[in-house]
Amino acid sequence: MAFRPLHDRVLVRRIESDTKTAGGIIIPDTAKEKPQEGEIVAVGSGQVREDGSVRALDVKAGDRVLFGKWSGTEVKVDGEELLIMKEADILGIIEGGDKAKKAA
Repeated sequence: MAFRPLHDRVLVRRIESDTKTAGGIIIPDTAKEKPQEGEIVAVGSGQVREDGSVRALDVKAGDRVLFGKWSGTEVKVDGEELLIMKEADILGIIEGGDKAKKAA
């Protein structure tokens, strides 16, 4: 199923964090918080302004982003848990995240 968010909304897949600390301590599932980092899966067409013009979104599919702890609404698309949120809920784009992890 194809899903395209409307207007200034984006569809985000959470990126799971490590289950072990730098010191080697394993974090159990009950103590873990939901990650606040994700990958943009799909974006809407843009924000409609009062004059009827459309402002394109600053994010695109494939971007890694940080978002607020309570941002978005959880939805299930094709059996996968995703978040749908407004672009304003996104705190920032992580640039070079994939390259940095591959080098490590």
